[in-house]
Amino acid sequence: MPHHHERHRSDRVDWLRAAVLGANDGIVSTASLVVGVAAANVEREGVLLAGVAGLVAGAMSMAAGEYVSVSSQADLERADLAQEKRELHEDPVGERRELALMFEGRGLDPTLASLVATQLTEHDALAAHAAEELGIPSEVHARPVQAALASAAAFALGAALPLGTVLVAPRAELGWAVVAASLACLAFLGLVSARAGGAEPVRAAVRIVFWGALAMTLTAGIGSLFDAPIA
Repeated sequence: MPHHHERHRSDRVDWLRAAVLGANDGIVSTASLVVGVAAANVEREGVLLAGVAGLVAGAMSMAAGEYVSVSSQADLERADLAQEKRELHEDPVGERRELALMFEGRGLDPTLASLVATQLTEHDALAAHAAEELGIPSEVHARPVQAALASAAAFALGAALPLGTVLVAPRAELGWAVVAASLACLAFLGLVSARAGGAEPVRAAVRIVFWGALAMTLTAGIGSLFDAPIA
């Protein structure tokens, strides 16, 4: 009998979320920053300096935020697992019955539910309760360092696009060039992330482009109020 292979995307959730968030934030925040500064008629060097500072600060902020957030998740997972381990040691019969009741709630008859709970308990009681009671599958755990590095790298890559545009675009058209390049890249990012996550691509692209355009419009409006070089 041929092996039936199914593709699931749940194992991509953590890194995909961190990567998409980082790249999106890198493009939107850096593009908005340079568009706002450019709208104030600052010279190219000043616009580029502001963009580079935004890249470094933003990448570090994303890394720190992801690390703290995912570390908190990991701490909660460890605490829950430690508590479950104690309960299994103190009341193994009660915990097995609790597991059986969960299976009954899913539609198994009491006899079968008890048999499944017993077999899973004998195989790996902690893993069974982690998955069924706590919702922590054994193959998926919070990884703070991985999330932090993914977010920082994705932010830097996203921010590199508007900075590259600042370097090559004519100064008179610099703002519009950054907006056009950034929105195109945001649309592509939305399509790619939707495809990787199995979502509807057009909706994802429209959503990400809308918020990017809104951010750049607001910062351009604010920058135009200061029609003088930054001293």
